[in-house]
Amino acid sequence: MTQTIERVLHVAEGLETAAHRRLCGLSPDGTRWVACKPGFFLHVRVLSRLFRRLFLEGLMALHRAGQLAFFGALAELAHAETFTAWLAPFRKSEWVVYAKPPFGGPEAVLAYLSRYTHRVAISNTRLVSADADTVAFRWKDYRIKSGDRQKVMRLATPEFIRRFLIHVLPNGFHRIRHYGLLASSIRKASITKIRALLCVQQIEPPATPEPEITPLTLREPCPCCGGPMRIIEIFRRGQKPMSRAPPMEQAA
Repeated sequence: MTQTIERVLHVAEGLETAAHRRLCGLSPDGTRWVACKPGFFLHVRVLSRLFRRLFLEGLMALHRAGQLAFFGALAELAHAETFTAWLAPFRKSEWVVYAKPPFGGPEAVLAYLSRYTHRVAISNTRLVSADADTVAFRWKDYRIKSGDRQKVMRLATPEFIRRFLIHVLPNGFHRIRHYGLLASSIRKASITKIRALLCVQQIEPPATPEPEITPLTLREPCPCCGGPMRIIEIFRRGQKPMSRAPPMEQAA
């Protein structure tokens, strides 16, 4: 979602002169900041036509690559000429793009997007148990309209790993790509120039304390002998420990 929004903004700048003037950003000579009108985001007519063009071009690209399948009454659309003629009316009709301010403000949008762009496939809190054979985790069944949606799924460990790796991006892919002023090659210089033009004082981030390192020796002594206790293994709830505690006589 983030990548799509940023790509649309970047393309819209070069779509036509009017669209470029309506978007905020640096002036062509880089000497002043051009602000948009208060309460204005994007021209709906321009955005709808841009989306229409990109969507239809994407369909044509999929058709040329042979990634579209047609059956029954639509089998004739497998031919390039027929498919192009079938799409022609859609290029002339007006498309509706629905856009409105978020209910919870921009912070809610960022929080929503961050859950998809900066999280792993499953959080540790959803894991119930795991061993060499089976992994159990909680999941929410959205098919249930009312009542408790929480369920527990148990999968064979290899199948769980396979599903988890589906969410790992292939080598060379990036989850988020930035364009325009936030492009990686010019982001730092652009932000510095924009802050200078807007007379924005850069706030120094508060100093974060160094993370505490968990010691291998616990602070509390052994309740039996009074000697120091050492961490020999950490395992999750329901997981069988790999090591065994020594007999009481040997521990003493």
